[in-house]
Amino acid sequence: MLQTMPGSARLCLIAGVLVLSLSLLNALTAGEFPPALQRAEVLAGMASVGLMLVAALWTRAIPRAAEAAKLSGEQGFQINDALDGALALELAWGSHQFLTATSAASMLVMWDGHVLLRRGLITSDAFVPGAICARARERQELISLVKTALYPGREEFDPVLPGLPSLMVHPLGQRGWVVLGGWSERCFTRSDERWLAGWCERLRTTLDSVGGGIQESHPCPQPGS
Repeated sequence: MLQTMPGSARLCLIAGVLVLSLSLLNALTAGEFPPALQRAEVLAGMASVGLMLVAALWTRAIPRAAEAAKLSGEQGFQINDALDGALALELAWGSHQFLTATSAASMLVMWDGHVLLRRGLITSDAFVPGAICARARERQELISLVKTALYPGREEFDPVLPGLPSLMVHPLGQRGWVVLGGWSERCFTRSDERWLAGWCERLRTTLDSVGGGIQESHPCPQPGS
């Protein structure tokens, strides 16, 4: 336990235990126990307990970061080959930024029933939006699953990547979604959420402008991510 505590908290805990030990030793070896000694022992005990409490609170204030999960999947970049150049460039740019500047491990973009992009760790399984995606579309707001193990229905996102420890799902109006999976639990920040919401609004506007021009096609695999 001591090895996992911050240095300052560890020092505070050791000082508290030392003060308590010396206080007990002093009380046990004292021949007499006058009121002055009793008051001193009480104060020493309170001081030692206070130091240990500070150490415990200090540890909680600096929590250890969650470890990255061991995720299965192939590192890749698949983009729908029916997209025009400007839209493909927007998707490529945005996905690159999220996968390099945040703790995202995988991204999927769906529009009008077609998967436009998969990037990061990906699978070849067909993604079918379920209850969580429907709720995001109904509310027209981001849904963040900070610890997917606690949420029923998380299997909906196994086709994106099995075992994702955290997820963000943002609707693209009524016609699509962006799904962002993280490497570890609670890995996305408020800043990441705001950034995703802003980019999704920009992407939705771009997709609306192309109308129904996106046709069914096989994704075009690209090297790397």
